[in-house]
Amino acid sequence: MLKFIKHNMETISGIEIYPVIALLIFFLFFVGLVLWVFTYKKQTLNELSNLPLNDGKNNEETNSNRSL
Repeated sequence: MLKFIKHNMETISGIEIYPVIALLIFFLFFVGLVLWVFTYKKQTLNELSNLPLNDGKNNEETNSNRSL
């Protein structure tokens, strides 16, 4: 079955660019993700990491302080 698929792919002109485009999209996505992670504010990360440990009242107080 692979022979049939491979033969059909070879007959399409310009198809050799698609693997390159897919690799570039994949690479740029992960480079962007790494940059976003390293530039994120540590204070915000600490607040987000403590959310499961806080009860509802602390979360409401934190949210009300942010809006001021």
